[in-house]
Amino acid sequence: MLGLINLAKSFGARTLFEGVSLKLSPGERYGLVGANGSGKTTLLKILAGDEPASNGSVTVPKQVRMGVLRQDRFLDDAQPILAVATAGDEIVTSARAEQALLAEAATPDAERLLELEDRIAAHDGYTLEARASSILEGLGIPVPQHALPLATLSGGFKLRVLLAQVLIGGPDVVLLDEPTNHLDILSIRWLEQFLAAYSGTAVVISHDEQFLNQVATHILDVDYGTVTLYPGNYRAFARQKAETRAQKEAEVARAEATIAEKRAWVERFGAKATKARQAQSRLKQIERIEVEELEQTNRRSPLFRFVAARPSGRDVLELAGISKAYGEKPVLEGVSLTVRRGERVAVIGPNGLGKSTLLKIATGALAADAGRVTWGYETHVGYFAQDHHELLDRPDATPLEVIDAALPLEGPSVVRGHLGRALFSGEDVHKPISALSGGEAARLVFCRIMVQRPNVLVLDEPTNHLDLEAIHALVEALAAFEGTLVFVSHDRAFVSALATRILEVQRGGFRDFPGSYADYLARSGDDHLDADAVVLCAKKERAATALGGAKAPSWEENKRRANRLKQLPLLRDQAFAAVEAAERRKAQIQAQFCEPGFFEQTPKDRIAALEEEERALAPRIEALLAEWEALETELAGMTTGAA
Repeated sequence: MLGLINLAKSFGARTLFEGVSLKLSPGERYGLVGANGSGKTTLLKILAGDEPASNGSVTVPKQVRMGVLRQDRFLDDAQPILAVATAGDEIVTSARAEQALLAEAATPDAERLLELEDRIAAHDGYTLEARASSILEGLGIPVPQHALPLATLSGGFKLRVLLAQVLIGGPDVVLLDEPTNHLDILSIRWLEQFLAAYSGTAVVISHDEQFLNQVATHILDVDYGTVTLYPGNYRAFARQKAETRAQKEAEVARAEATIAEKRAWVERFGAKATKARQAQSRLKQIERIEVEELEQTNRRSPLFRFVAARPSGRDVLELAGISKAYGEKPVLEGVSLTVRRGERVAVIGPNGLGKSTLLKIATGALAADAGRVTWGYETHVGYFAQDHHELLDRPDATPLEVIDAALPLEGPSVVRGHLGRALFSGEDVHKPISALSGGEAARLVFCRIMVQRPNVLVLDEPTNHLDLEAIHALVEALAAFEGTLVFVSHDRAFVSALATRILEVQRGGFRDFPGSYADYLARSGDDHLDADAVVLCAKKERAATALGGAKAPSWEENKRRANRLKQLPLLRDQAFAAVEAAERRKAQIQAQFCEPGFFEQTPKDRIAALEEEERALAPRIEALLAEWEALETELAGMTTGAA
């Protein structure tokens, strides 16, 4: 469908990628990954025709319709939400507009009106509103809001309408830049299912690892100055890339060891007349050995580390009867909650029900209409806002000035050291905040939080805009943090890795689940999870019917499917955790084998036992992977069937 021929892109002396020749096929979904600033969005813009390549070309067959999620597209706030979404089908909307003009003419062109009727019918124009409504509902915008002006929505929900506008046009190719930003968990699941059933070519930039594992059939990796295609989802890509890199490094190490060995022989015996011929032979052999120069990755991981200056008291936070309304719309009503030292509370649930509002009220960034917020003894709070630029209140300030202000008693070397750990170095420390990308601004806020050394972290969507390396670094740092953590996130892998308590936002209140995210999935009541699953299935069945699909199944079939849909994510996550545990154990054994003097100092029976354990782990990992893949396939099959 799309052909990339010797594609290259440079900005001045800096080359993002070059020599990229790929074919992107229909029915495949390509996850586009890479470090922040590596060129992912630039590549997407080149594919969309919004940005010229420095060299090479992109071939697009004629008549191919392309849908592009552009974060900066202008939207008319006065238009009804449904009208904005339906505008994505340009063929139908333009035909309708011409049809309306002709109908107002004194002598309408009957032949042209018939042509327009045929065009609208051929493109399912008479189901356009129903299809758009189903997509909007799947993205978390309920039907009663569809007639309201776009201006009534927040910025995050406007992006959902923009996404609906892209999807409704029935494009042959979709190019999506961070589509899961500002989506809640149910909407992310809906999008996963929509893309799984999509028959065209999809290229998606995302930093949501679980989303990429669910959606991607291939990964496009922007690294080493080029773009490399890997088959499979993100997990398969990460494993294959690591293995390929390790293999190349081993080959280079072997070549360098061979050269060193031959050179040492020449240095030792080359001066002897009897060894002169052999020395010359070895020198020629050295010249013939090719040592591949390994490209340096552009992926960099920040060194996040959160260490509290002192511990807090046992009771960290008490919310009593918190209520908040925006105009006539109540968001929080009588919320009471106590958080204790060391808890890691994940606040989850659909958007628009007050999660961010609750965190803002708790931190004092927003006043409640009623109720009381009490912080415990010796609590010191570090706050990360969803719109984290609002925490950097001087757009002309630089990262150096921000961290210097947070460390007034430290010298420049200490300040630069902290900035370096957050990946700010060289001239980057002098960039104005207004020029920072979303990921850079997020890293700067975390850098300031680190130097403030709080014992409570309140984080609102902390993974938005971070690349995968930064997300992994953040998870590791938060897992090692000995203080208290309260956070809002729709990143399921992030929640799974950190939460020890789940606070689920619902209309009219909260549900409190002590335990991990897996515990929450397992212990949630049947009525609760079945309701969510049935609603999700019903939305997809309505969408299928609107798109010309078969008649929706019965309620009993929905119930059966809901029960299985409830079980499958937990079973899949358990299998995935077992794979990771087995792979960690294998890596631990191999690390022991690599320790200096291990085989000389360790009893033979211990070595034999470890070798036997390592041999047994290989088929176990394969079996666990097969189990995990079977569950993934079953889940994908069920959700695709529901689509």
